[in-house]
Amino acid sequence: MPPCVTTSPIIPFSLTNFDILPMAPPLLLLTDIHLTFGGTPLLEGANMSVSAGERLCLVGRNGSGKSTLLKMAAAQMDPDAGERFLQPGTTVRYLPQEPDLSAFATVWDYVADGLSPGDDQQFGRRILAKLGLTGDEGTGHLSGGETRRAALVRTLAPEPDILLLDEPTNHLDLPAIEWLEMELRTSRAAVVLISHDRRFLETLSKATVWIDRGVCRRLDKGFAHFEEWRDGILEDEEVLRHKMDRKIARETRWLNRGVTARRKRNMGRLRALIQLRKDWRNLRRAAGMVEMTALESRRSGKRVIEAKGIVKAYDGNTVVKDFSTRILRGDRIGIVGPNGAGKTTLLNMLTGNGEPDAGTVDVGSNIDLMTLDQKRESLEGATRLADALTGKSGDSVTVGGQQKHVMSYMQDFLFAPEQARTQISALSGGERGRLMLARAFARPSNVLVLDEPTNDLDLETLDLLQELLADYNGTVILASHDRDFLDRVVTSVIASEGSGRWVEYAGGYTDMLMQRGDTPERETVAALKPRAAAPKDKKVPKTKTKLSYKDQYMLETLPGEMEMLQRAIDHHQATLAETDLFARDPARFKTAADGLAKAEADLSMAEDRWLELEILRDEMDGN
Repeated sequence: MPPCVTTSPIIPFSLTNFDILPMAPPLLLLTDIHLTFGGTPLLEGANMSVSAGERLCLVGRNGSGKSTLLKMAAAQMDPDAGERFLQPGTTVRYLPQEPDLSAFATVWDYVADGLSPGDDQQFGRRILAKLGLTGDEGTGHLSGGETRRAALVRTLAPEPDILLLDEPTNHLDLPAIEWLEMELRTSRAAVVLISHDRRFLETLSKATVWIDRGVCRRLDKGFAHFEEWRDGILEDEEVLRHKMDRKIARETRWLNRGVTARRKRNMGRLRALIQLRKDWRNLRRAAGMVEMTALESRRSGKRVIEAKGIVKAYDGNTVVKDFSTRILRGDRIGIVGPNGAGKTTLLNMLTGNGEPDAGTVDVGSNIDLMTLDQKRESLEGATRLADALTGKSGDSVTVGGQQKHVMSYMQDFLFAPEQARTQISALSGGERGRLMLARAFARPSNVLVLDEPTNDLDLETLDLLQELLADYNGTVILASHDRDFLDRVVTSVIASEGSGRWVEYAGGYTDMLMQRGDTPERETVAALKPRAAAPKDKKVPKTKTKLSYKDQYMLETLPGEMEMLQRAIDHHQATLAETDLFARDPARFKTAADGLAKAEADLSMAEDRWLELEILRDEMDGN
């Protein structure tokens, strides 16, 4: 497999049709991109620009064309029409959603194949070690998380000018995700990323491109501002559509009153009406929203699950050690920990799908369990979509106590009627995720068990899933690596502390970090290895009464450092604003652009650290 480093000769391009273009000259441009699959236009005049040091996220519904556009940016796919421009000498690295390592014997063979002669191999070795890999692992026996880590090393090691990342957090555990955040925040490369991880997008993005109904709209702000901006656009479109409806009705009444007597004089008005109707038909409506309703069964007993002293070990490795918990009706429990810590094992034991080696698990009365498994293994590839929903028994499903035709229920989850006979093996990852949700919510339950439910779901579907779980009267137990999802949904977190030890914390993921004495920045690659077991009598670290000497020194010196960094930013920005600098002195332009990106990243980290220390000092002063 050749390395995904691409360069391109200069291609003439037009700067028309861009909502907003950054001031710095773009390194990469996609202009007026068109692509049609199976008669349905996917992209219709889409545009995207990437400048040096940019942090850009691509957002949109599943199937909107995000991954397709990223492949075109990486020169992995050609459009039907449109142009791709890449500044000469610019290097691009692309991380696909499903990396293929099958052509390589070991992880290092795969990584080394992506390095150019001038690249530093030791840098690749260091990243491998940071991500818990040696490079000697055989590619045929890697887990999903190990495959993703190997692909990240291959992508990051050459230190390219542009990183194109398609779902980089898929199959990564929380420590690896937080390490990747820190790595990308300090990278000099421009970053274009697709992700369903809301916290990841909010942390990294500085600009947002929304792919909607075939076109790209750009917001020069990060993902945190996207949803308010998107909702405003959709509201404006509804107003416009309403005005068009009224005008068409008015003009149609005029036409029906008799145009014959005034044919010559009013043919222009008639042509305008015909054009108005055509425009209305072409005004594509925004994609519908998933309609979810969980069918709740009988009321469970107050005590749902009680585990006492449960233990589980595999080949001498203890993954659960002397763990006890009581789960009551209405609880929302999140289970978190590094890959391999035993989250699924613990989940299975708590729900009766696995036996502990020691200890007991008692399940309460009137329990109706519904499980959404991580690997979608309960979906048989040869089964047709409609049959998977009905169980091959008729053409209807029961939702909310009422019969509903399967075609209508499919549309609630954004499936087209013509997909009814589609085999499950032909569905995309996002479609399989929606199908699993559709099956789960069509069956009566009072306990929902969700193992990585957010995999492959778009952000809008995730929002609706969170709302449904908030309204669900039963009990929810889930394992997830999605920090934002955990914070929004769960009422307590069971976290791996290493060596088979699990501790339950009140609140969501962020609350857990605070009780541990951790911050997201400290949960870096060091946590990729299991956390050492704490003494049994110390579930929560002792609260400090004053700052350490190191923290106090940083609190005093960081404001001065931030002022220096801001002056450096102002200097680089002034340099880049010089007329025709790129044409006159490309080397000076590159130095200034690189310096600006580094200074901005350093300032952001310094500000975060200063704010963290100020909050810590205030909390100590209040004790």
